[in-house]
Amino acid sequence: MCDTFVVVERHRVLFGKNSDRDANEAQVLSWVPARDYPADDTLRCTWRSIPQVRRTNAVLLCRPFWMWGAEMGANEHGVVIGNEAIFAREPLQDDGLLGMDLVRLGLERAASAGEAKDVICDLIARHGQGGRCGYDKPGFRYHNSFMIADTRGAWVVEAAGRKTATRRIDEGAFAISNGITLPELSPREDLIRPRVAMASRRRERVKCLIDSAQDARQAMQVLRDHGDGNERPRYRRLNGAMAAPCMHAGGWLAASQTVGSFVAELGQSQQRYWATGTAAPCLGVFRPVSVARPHDVGSPTGKQGDSLWWSFEAVHRAMLAADAEMLAAYTSERDRVQALVLDSDESTAWQVADNWLYDWRQRLSSSTRDDRRPSWLRRYWQDLDRQSSQHSRLPWRSA
Repeated sequence: MCDTFVVVERHRVLFGKNSDRDANEAQVLSWVPARDYPADDTLRCTWRSIPQVRRTNAVLLCRPFWMWGAEMGANEHGVVIGNEAIFAREPLQDDGLLGMDLVRLGLERAASAGEAKDVICDLIARHGQGGRCGYDKPGFRYHNSFMIADTRGAWVVEAAGRKTATRRIDEGAFAISNGITLPELSPREDLIRPRVAMASRRRERVKCLIDSAQDARQAMQVLRDHGDGNERPRYRRLNGAMAAPCMHAGGWLAASQTVGSFVAELGQSQQRYWATGTAAPCLGVFRPVSVARPHDVGSPTGKQGDSLWWSFEAVHRAMLAADAEMLAAYTSERDRVQALVLDSDESTAWQVADNWLYDWRQRLSSSTRDDRRPSWLRRYWQDLDRQSSQHSRLPWRSA
């Protein structure tokens, strides 16, 4: 599950997305340079091979570690794209293009939001959607919607099977949250799964928040939101904490965790990007990133290891059990660090964020906590910790 939004103003476009996936499914920041290819070359996406183009753009991607495609990202021309799962009564192919593949293909092949919209719609018509999308649940499959933006505005694309609908956003705010929003496809929507995912409730919450979002800092706060007045996530046994943009896993039927977050501020003369590179934006720091400048974030998998994503998980999972006093101290310091990061150049910002993360890992490794979460929620996260300490769960993937 995910939430994506744009705010289109006369001289600027704000874009934000939370990527919500399985809790042990590490998300990695990837930088891919522009590249030329020979004629008649073939590209292998996650599950399907398609003809390659002669030249691809440089891209910055936020992607699940095991996929070719990406949940969100930007390219050298200032185009940003994020996708969402939607659910429709249309067939999906076993070997189609994933929505995440289409995000990356749009970024690699387009120089504007309009071009990216055309690329995605054409590829869906030619190759179809489909294939395994889940990590813990490899049989999980879905249709897709996309938010595509550049300095001139945004496009919404929604796709059910090979059928697509589009809408241009020239002014104002718009959000997508795992439900079909365009009337052309509404009759095809599966009405059950969006309810379990609380899609309408999250979209209304995001729409309420983005109406007053005026800059990147406020866009980040939208992605950190747990619902009206809630500092902590509110869990349900059925579906965890899925009622607000910042999701936390814990449901026995449906469980999504925000595993990566991305914000873009697209101005006429400058495009700026920030990514957490970690789960739980409510606890994390958005770091400045750029298409042309890679950072060493490690190579995370579904097993605990040496990477930015898993380093922060030690803090994230400890803070889920923290008492009110420790949580208040932590968030106060995080807010101070976030302000420093936003006011610093890229190199300094990363050093500040790295030092803060290291300090809190040291503090929490020597502290004892009285975990007062419900027993069923404690067991849920204990199982996740046990799984991630043993293996990276991809027994069904041969590649």
